[in-house]
Amino acid sequence: MVKLNTRMQVSIRELKAHLSRYLAQARQGTALEITSHRRIVARVTGVPEPAMPILGALIARGAAQWDGGKPQGAHITLTQGGIPVSRIVLEDRG
Repeated sequence: MVKLNTRMQVSIRELKAHLSRYLAQARQGTALEITSHRRIVARVTGVPEPAMPILGALIARGAAQWDGGKPQGAHITLTQGGIPVSRIVLEDRG
């Protein structure tokens, strides 16, 4: 259950005392407004779900993996021609 557009003010002291609870609320969609002496000094919001949940599902079931290295199989060949980027940058600066 995701709460949308919900805001809650919480003091720094309260946040420190119950950090896990407040982070769980942010994860569910509550925007936390952190206060110091009743003035808002920061906002904490949860991270949205991944844009590609299918990729996460593939990784979870072992159908896809990434070892942290450079992806293989995407060989791109650049052809000569056109204006070099360095010249475009210099012209743009001028």
